[in-house]
Amino acid sequence: MKLKVLGFCAFLLLAGFSASAQTTTPAATVKLQSPPPTNKVPVAEFYEGGQEAMYEFINKEMVYPPLAKRNRIAGQIIVSFVLNEDGSTASHKIVKDASGGLGAEALRLVKLLKFKAPGYSLNTSIPINFKL
Repeated sequence: MKLKVLGFCAFLLLAGFSASAQTTTPAATVKLQSPPPTNKVPVAEFYEGGQEAMYEFINKEMVYPPLAKRNRIAGQIIVSFVLNEDGSTASHKIVKDASGGLGAEALRLVKLLKFKAPGYSLNTSIPINFKL
């Protein structure tokens, strides 16, 4: 049995294989890029002051639902609606809900938003984040 093992080792040495541990090449270095730009909500361009002002208004008017607060429910709610030619909104619908009354509060907030008239009708959606 020793001869067979020694014979195999001799074969490896003759074939150019090293009996020592194989070394691996260092992994490619990853270059860090600048952080990706923040997500822009297209309909925010029709809000007076832009996206930043729109979310400031939302945060100021937001009332965290007691049920969601008590059960520590947080998350992102997406509300879709139609922005009409005159700046009014219609057909509000909750696309993504996290329960606990967050969807109803997000819907209320979106209905409070006042937009400038874009001159055309636009189907859009707005994400609203609820954090405890």
